[in-house]
Amino acid sequence: MKKTFLFGTPVVLAVILFSCQKLFWDIDHGIKPARGALLSANGPGNTYELIDSVLGGNAEEVPDCSHPDFGRHISEIWDSTLRRYVFVFTIHVTPDNDRCVAFDRQRNEIKTYGPSPDSLKGFLNDTVTHMWKFKLDSGFQPSPSFCHIHQIKAGDGDDGAPLITLTPRFGSPDKMQIIHTGSSSSTSLGTVLQVALAPFRGTWVKVEEHIIYKTAGSYSIKISRLRDDSVLLSYSNTNIDMWRNGTTFIRPKWGIYRSLNNTSYLRDENVRFNDFYILKGTY
Repeated sequence: MKKTFLFGTPVVLAVILFSCQKLFWDIDHGIKPARGALLSANGPGNTYELIDSVLGGNAEEVPDCSHPDFGRHISEIWDSTLRRYVFVFTIHVTPDNDRCVAFDRQRNEIKTYGPSPDSLKGFLNDTVTHMWKFKLDSGFQPSPSFCHIHQIKAGDGDDGAPLITLTPRFGSPDKMQIIHTGSSSSTSLGTVLQVALAPFRGTWVKVEEHIIYKTAGSYSIKISRLRDDSVLLSYSNTNIDMWRNGTTFIRPKWGIYRSLNNTSYLRDENVRFNDFYILKGTY
């Protein structure tokens, strides 16, 4: 029995490693994995309809109502680096706002939410994996106020502040931050990690995020540069508040959500995203 166990363990590990590598390869090449949902750009036109067909409902939160002359603020273009179509999330300092509801901020995001399939939501005790790619412009400019490009947020109940944000922040130097907000001040960790923003500018990166949704939950994120797999950011915590009082589910959001409190720091931005992957359970 002992010899069988010792022989079998490397084989099992090799199978797991192969499975992970195949998953990454499939997503990198725009191939939908056998499990989970994958949203990838497929060419100009019907962009919102494509997003909705995967995420469900009307999954965009866009500033189109305040800027109808521009048209849709999420589009698809050919990317010469990836040699594929990708999504472009566009935000203008003026006149864009937050859906003609809030005017001290502006939002251009996609999300899962109530009408989304249950397979794309995080329920209590669920294990969830998110993967995606993004590229900040080489001149991307954050401000001292909030500027989130990814959120993990409660879908109902105590759904004000997000649990997790990925936040570019103005500073000396500019930073990329991971910020955590728990159900109370005693369980909120604040900025858990910050690294220089410069390595993120002008290059495609891929993100791998793992979450166990519960009060004493788990969260990890790794961001690697696509061209050489260099790790630009890595954080893991196996005892972190990843649930919210009164909520029934938690969901991801991607895009640009930024404050207008310091507009002198901001400029019009185009952030590229692609290959949003959501999997419940382990792979």
